[in-house]
Amino acid sequence: MTVQREAFLHRVKERGKYGTEQEAKRAARVVLALLGAHLFGEVRAQLAARLPEGFALILLNPLQSAEPLPPERFLRATAAWIEGATERTAVWDVSAVLSTVADAAGDDLLGQILLQLPAGYDLLFGRLQPT
Repeated sequence: MTVQREAFLHRVKERGKYGTEQEAKRAARVVLALLGAHLFGEVRAQLAARLPEGFALILLNPLQSAEPLPPERFLRATAAWIEGATERTAVWDVSAVLSTVADAAGDDLLGQILLQLPAGYDLLFGRLQPT
């Protein structure tokens, strides 16, 4: 089931404690573009189907990544793409967006997503995976 755009942005805004919807939208665009570079095949398509259309397109047309970034580098890349962000604020941005994505994905799809990502992303999604 696709999450409505307003509901998605509201959750990101609330979780990120952003002052405006524009700030939440900016964080969502950057994080989803970076995430899309790490996902492939049916998993990326299934996740896109559960996101609002504009955000789904961002996920399906990602920024390019030569290799999967470990979580620390993903955070640094996020900070580099968001004007005025630092590595510390990027943790907040990534967490706000990816925890909202995790809710939209559901547990089964999230498990498949995490299999495509380097170890440690479960924490960025707000879902500690048993080892």
